[in-house]
Amino acid sequence: MSSATERRSLLKAVYEQARDCRRCALHQSRTTVVFGSGNANAELMFIGEAPGANEDRMGLPFVGQAGKLLDKLLAEIGLNRQDVFIANTLKCRPPDNRDPHPNEIEACQDYLRRQVELIEPSVICSLGNFATKLLRADSTGISRLHGREELRLIGSRAVRLYPLYHPAAALYTPTTLETLRADFRRIPELLARGTPVQPEPLKEIPEAELEDSEPEEPPTIALEPLPQLGLF
Repeated sequence: MSSATERRSLLKAVYEQARDCRRCALHQSRTTVVFGSGNANAELMFIGEAPGANEDRMGLPFVGQAGKLLDKLLAEIGLNRQDVFIANTLKCRPPDNRDPHPNEIEACQDYLRRQVELIEPSVICSLGNFATKLLRADSTGISRLHGREELRLIGSRAVRLYPLYHPAAALYTPTTLETLRADFRRIPELLARGTPVQPEPLKEIPEAELEDSEPEEPPTIALEPLPQLGLF
């Protein structure tokens, strides 16, 4: 396992790659890449959908009214931005804040996977409908899933995925705000459970062993795979 200093250095390297990214057409319209911000060793990570106009201009996630509400909700549970890491599924703003396109998600997914693997959070809060569906690789909406944690694999990292309403949805809807606030109150409890058991890393088999081994018969029974992101 890498040290905190090594992981922070590796995360900076991923940022350097992302800020000059031209993997999809969004680089033609962006002002700046919004890589994410916060504690590189955070136990708690928030993942939203994509940068908006303010984020695209300033290069930081959640800097508008929704970001101010997020700061307030964090303060209510004794946390602040320096304690967490905040990112989006896309690092560049889609024109007119439209939904991300599949090719854009595919082009950007490695950055998010690397962020999760290097930061090593124990809890990830998906903010809103789009991020939740994306991270679960499932079409179930946020209204059914909010406040219900589950163990998930994101890349090679096992986390407690905790879907929440997006703060923007709660700005002008008091009932949604109260629901979001109630769900936030459970975050300290989830963090107190500690890091989920991690999957065993795949071991490389020496080439000599591969040459000497007999080919295995294909299995006759299909086993259920571990729950995992379809993206990564």
